[in-house]
Amino acid sequence: MRAIVLAAGEGSRMLSAQPKSLHLVDGVPMTLRVLNSLDGIDLDVIVVVVGSQARLVSETLFQMSDNPIRLEFAEQTVRRGTADAARVGLEQFGLGDLSDLDFDVLVVPGDMPLLTRKTLSQLQEHHEESGAAATLLTAEFEDPSGYGRILRDEHGRIERVVEHVDAAPAELAIHEVNTSVYCFKSRLLAQALAEVESSNSQNEYYLTDVVEILSKSGQLVTGVVVGEPDEVRGVNTQEQLVECEILLRARTKMK
Repeated sequence: MRAIVLAAGEGSRMLSAQPKSLHLVDGVPMTLRVLNSLDGIDLDVIVVVVGSQARLVSETLFQMSDNPIRLEFAEQTVRRGTADAARVGLEQFGLGDLSDLDFDVLVVPGDMPLLTRKTLSQLQEHHEESGAAATLLTAEFEDPSGYGRILRDEHGRIERVVEHVDAAPAELAIHEVNTSVYCFKSRLLAQALAEVESSNSQNEYYLTDVVEILSKSGQLVTGVVVGEPDEVRGVNTQEQLVECEILLRARTKMK
């Protein structure tokens, strides 16, 4: 398995000139915390997709990483959504054509500093044992506002993810949400990415659209519900940054 960390966002809602990925959570850049959660997982290489202030982010993460030898960086020069960022990450593996895509790939957002190694290992294990084309890490929230909702069929298989802004009233009532952490079979991911369109309210290429493309083509898409929903808190504002820091310190005290 290889990994792609999506850290290209500008983070305009942070109201700061500092790149979003380098904002500190208890003294450590948030994306470095994500990279630390990948330590101990059996991965060949980790590609970090950078965008805003790409050179500064790349150099900082490389210098501060405990295991820089397996780190590579790819720049998403124009931010056109998560599907495009995943494509940039796949291209960094130096693949000539789809025949080279015979591995699994873990895709993780760079703004999820509370994610743990244990959870990622469980996701990896489930994906490999199920033989699924894609495995999503999901969460169940009492208030799922802002998150993409998970739509399952009568057998419990995931059919698609609908973004909050695009969801119908009945879909907004669903409490199981997408966390933006995935495992994919790389060949099927690459084929599906080529079919993703930007016909949505944000005019972006959503990585979540890959789920529906795979499901409609008859591929198995499964999910693992995270045990502790706080792990998958994303950071988009200074307030959310403070909340994550408080939770992280509480977790440290419990050890």
